[in-house]
Amino acid sequence: MPNFFYQVNFYLFGLIAIASALTFVTRKSPVAAALWLVSTMFSLAAIYIMMDAHFVGAIQVLVYAGAIMVVFLFVVMLLNLGHPDERSDVRGKWGRIAAGLLGLALLAQIMTMARSQFPPSLLQSETAAVDNLRDLNAIGSVAKPLFTEHILAFELTSILLLVAIVGAVVLGKRRAHA
Repeated sequence: MPNFFYQVNFYLFGLIAIASALTFVTRKSPVAAALWLVSTMFSLAAIYIMMDAHFVGAIQVLVYAGAIMVVFLFVVMLLNLGHPDERSDVRGKWGRIAAGLLGLALLAQIMTMARSQFPPSLLQSETAAVDNLRDLNAIGSVAKPLFTEHILAFELTSILLLVAIVGAVVLGKRRAHA
């Protein structure tokens, strides 16, 4: 039974990721596009977590859906690329109906999973999960190469983000004076 729910969740989050990515590309408003990109990132994080890549899923949410999108929205707001007449890309009854159906499907899935009995092999204690992570050294295996072998790429990425923010401020001030 859990395999069925795993497959349903995998395909559900895969479809949400694909639909969100397509919607991201087709939006006229950059703010709405950024929010659809966040939806894509959360769906990908859910898929990573289902594949037992918990650290990668957490990093997906923290770095991409969190920090990068905040920087992106900051630059969009600074450059004032949004138009006040585009308050929402999902107007009308069809957007609301689709959102309602998606909400009902997710609620039904949560209620079904809450009623089902999980086999004991899937329910491990918190200490066992921590011991497994300690044995695998999941964070250390990612952090050590990042901060030793790839430190130059890591630092260059931070400098690139700083240059992008400074460039956005310069462009924003230039436009304000014109």
